[in-house]
Amino acid sequence: MNYRIGIDVGGTHTDAVLLDEHFRVVAEVKSPTTDDVSSGIYQAMREVVEVSKVPVENIKYAMLGTTHCTNAIVERKRLNKVAVIRIGAPATLAIKPLVGVPDDLREILGKHVFMVRGGHEFDGREIVELDEQHIYDIGKDLRGKVDSIAITSVFSPVSSEHEKRASSILREVVGEDVPLSLSHEIGSVGLLERENATILNAAIVDVARTTAQGFVNALEKEGIHAKVFFGQNDGTLMSVEYTVKYPILTIACGPTNSLRGASYLTDRADSIVVDVGGTTTDVGVLVDFFPRQSSLAVELGGVRTNFRMPDIVSIGLGGGTIIRLQEDGKFQIGPDSVGYLLREKSLVFGGDTLTATDIAVALGKAKIGDVKHVAHLEQSLLKRIYERMVGMVEETIDKMKTSNEPVPVILVGGGSVLLPGELNGASEVIKPQNSGVANAIGSAIAQVSGQIEKVFSVDELGREKTLEAAKEMARQEAIIAGADPEKLFIVDFEDVPLAYLPGNATKIRAKAAGPLALM
Repeated sequence: MNYRIGIDVGGTHTDAVLLDEHFRVVAEVKSPTTDDVSSGIYQAMREVVEVSKVPVENIKYAMLGTTHCTNAIVERKRLNKVAVIRIGAPATLAIKPLVGVPDDLREILGKHVFMVRGGHEFDGREIVELDEQHIYDIGKDLRGKVDSIAITSVFSPVSSEHEKRASSILREVVGEDVPLSLSHEIGSVGLLERENATILNAAIVDVARTTAQGFVNALEKEGIHAKVFFGQNDGTLMSVEYTVKYPILTIACGPTNSLRGASYLTDRADSIVVDVGGTTTDVGVLVDFFPRQSSLAVELGGVRTNFRMPDIVSIGLGGGTIIRLQEDGKFQIGPDSVGYLLREKSLVFGGDTLTATDIAVALGKAKIGDVKHVAHLEQSLLKRIYERMVGMVEETIDKMKTSNEPVPVILVGGGSVLLPGELNGASEVIKPQNSGVANAIGSAIAQVSGQIEKVFSVDELGREKTLEAAKEMARQEAIIAGADPEKLFIVDFEDVPLAYLPGNATKIRAKAAGPLALM
């Protein structure tokens, strides 16, 4: 029998599961997340293999949902030396690249910024011809100075011609070893946000490569020669090669893994998922078994971007959330948490910090640690704190609903024991078996997907052929990411006519998904 490991990194715990080929849970573990993230991943991986007692040669796949790339951007650490090339002069000279980016990040990423003549109008017409000689000169200037390049052209989602030409010139000059990030492959229409997303993608290529190599090496050290995949933020997987090319897609993969795991454990296609961790509670929406995507621009490390992100709302409530008691019976819930130090700091474990877990234990809602350590707390105050904790979650559920009708709510995550079996606004509350490691299960059972978002001219091919061409492009992206070409299906398709563009233009977003290509 073949087995697969799924690992997902949270702010408090790193969860690991081992599944058999029928996706049944053979073993599960929770290990504290470490400051460097990697050692926590390796520890969880070793523990789950040990607990399962499965022969390592039978483990064929390993899936990882990690926070390495998010942390690198937020902490401003381990970022690539990036060159930023915008193709859009003279039309876009008024606003330079990296405008609005926090000063500390701009200082790191803004050392090699170039503006090149070129770009397209909103209808695909050239603004001016691409200044190819300038690109050649930039390439020669950058040799040996940078290890990643971000290329953004005006309206490249409509016409990517100039980005592709600039890419081929730079390949010729700087060689194959310097990774290139092209904006039309990453973001949507909206120059500054798409450019920012592309720059961030270019900045975390080395982080992704190092993480992938470290994970592969750790597996091999244990005698596991598995095919490795990484979680991406739409609840699906991508190959190591695809991850290194588009590392920005790993950002926010943790909550989407939880949503996919919740869907699998309950066999529910449409519901709200509440994932209670040690630090935060993440609330998302399942639509047809997949996470609902956000339609808004997303801020990442203080940088406004417009690449694909899940529609997730996070609140500062988790098992380790610190409760501060004040005078006159008042109190404050969070937003800070003791995190992975819960077993040292929390009162029920003999610590000195009152946490959300202590509240639940003292009220008999959960059986963790020693209840004697919280017996001195006043019950009426505890009830008010608990009601406020539950109210925070209920308010967030209401924000995510598209109508006032009650909807099914699935509770997952290690901290889900904090919440009751009934919630306002929920038609039913479901706590599935293995819910504590739903995120790792979501990582392990995930399919592989590919997505495109592009503006097409319907007049060129006709409507039917244009729609089919978009679907085929999405299928090809999924195959590149590691999906089985024979079992692909379209999971998301959106067609928005753009009346203000000539040529009967339409913006199409298509996503194809399918199971892993067998080894």
